[in-house]
Amino acid sequence: MNTPERIVVLGYGPVAARFLDAMRPLAAAGLVEVTVLGEEKDAAYNRVLVADLGVGRASRGSLDLSDPDELAADGIRVLLGVRAQRVDRSRRLVHAADGSRLPYDRLVLATGARATVPNLTGLNPDPLHPVLPEGVTALRDLADAARLRAAVDGRKRVVVLGGGVLGLEVALAAAEEGAHVTVVHHGDRPMGRQLDAGSGATLSAALRRQGLQLVPGARATGLTTADDGAFRALALADGTLVEGELLVLACGARPRTELAEGAGLAVGRGVLVDHSLRALHTGHVFAIGDCAEVRCPDPSCAVCQASAGPSGLIAPGWRQADRLAASFTARLLGTVAPAPLPEEKPGVILLKATGVNLAAAGDLQADPWDAMDPGAPLEVSLWADPAQGRYVKMCTRDGALAGFVALGMSRAAAELTLLFGSGGELPADRSVLLRLDGPDGSLGRPGTSAGPESVLCRCAGVSRGSVQAAVTAGCGTVEDVARATKAGTGCGGCKDSVRELIEEYFAPTAV
Repeated sequence: MNTPERIVVLGYGPVAARFLDAMRPLAAAGLVEVTVLGEEKDAAYNRVLVADLGVGRASRGSLDLSDPDELAADGIRVLLGVRAQRVDRSRRLVHAADGSRLPYDRLVLATGARATVPNLTGLNPDPLHPVLPEGVTALRDLADAARLRAAVDGRKRVVVLGGGVLGLEVALAAAEEGAHVTVVHHGDRPMGRQLDAGSGATLSAALRRQGLQLVPGARATGLTTADDGAFRALALADGTLVEGELLVLACGARPRTELAEGAGLAVGRGVLVDHSLRALHTGHVFAIGDCAEVRCPDPSCAVCQASAGPSGLIAPGWRQADRLAASFTARLLGTVAPAPLPEEKPGVILLKATGVNLAAAGDLQADPWDAMDPGAPLEVSLWADPAQGRYVKMCTRDGALAGFVALGMSRAAAELTLLFGSGGELPADRSVLLRLDGPDGSLGRPGTSAGPESVLCRCAGVSRGSVQAAVTAGCGTVEDVARATKAGTGCGGCKDSVRELIEEYFAPTAV
């Protein structure tokens, strides 16, 4: 009998959980011995929904992505609360902080990313072990969610540093639950990297209508604390103090690469891997998820040369986990190796809250009048109603979307999201898309991109038809559909669409 291959996985987040699920058949068959080290004491959960948990929009159980007992039943060993301290590649050993040593034949790095802690007076600048004062949170784990929940329940003043999607989602949800929220951000508009000036100004007005206070164009320099060391105010460069009881750092995230660097692996923004997810210049170490940067050594590879590094999104990480597990399976069973990972398209940014519905993707900086010049690469269609918080911009190349933003137009946003993902052509009359959100929205609906084969959950790669089949089979709630298909277990942006399909199916039988 052949000796099982020893696989050690470092990190037990959403991407590692996906990989472990795919490896269960091999482990149950005795072909592999899999051990996973999780630094936290909790099993894998969906970090994307930590903010929802913090404002009471999600239950603790709804975040769970993995069951250690089920994995153990298939022979996968889960070590919770155990931190990997060092990787010895020459001896193929992982040294854990508790003194144990784990030998491996193949090592999978799924260490994820950590919140970026800005260099502010009053914060520990050490990026690996930041010490946050009482009343400061980065919303990365369950303890952070508890801090936010306490502030929201107490209707306290919350200061959010950062005007990206995460910061705005937290701010909107906390404000809706009764907290007093101020958003401090660089630039003249929120989401400045994703939006053009018009949509940014329209979004700012919409946010203020939802009760948020905005402090744009601000540079934070430090924070002030009370005698007990708890946060009291965020200090800005112009001398302004933004007071509050909780400071939420929403300043992005950085891949966790310290273990890889200590092991002598090549590192850029993330751990450098080739298209098979193998770390460069080694034969037995792999990386997936937020810590992995696909950048092969071939200088002629246009895909790698254009890569901006890890995306920070859950969907690409899950695709990497599936691909790596399929590769391991094919090698051990002698079957055909899986196809290379497809080139990752730019993701669609979604921001959904009561009174605010935004979807944006791609290149938005071209203006309609610039595009009228002979030889301009893009055609631009623009419609705006700032007083009502509505703004739609479509930038097309040869009839297909190169970029778009839809604010306050939920049906148009859904259709444009589908068209952007599929590469389908827009209707010749662009106003058809605008009429989707009118009283006759069902008339003239393009609909060609929303067939059963279209992707409804981009994170898990679940089609509309698969969700419809699950509903037809008896799934009557979003949670039921998630258990059956995994739709809605990622960013949660598709839950409204899942809910609509459920309501549409069961409506005829409702009394």
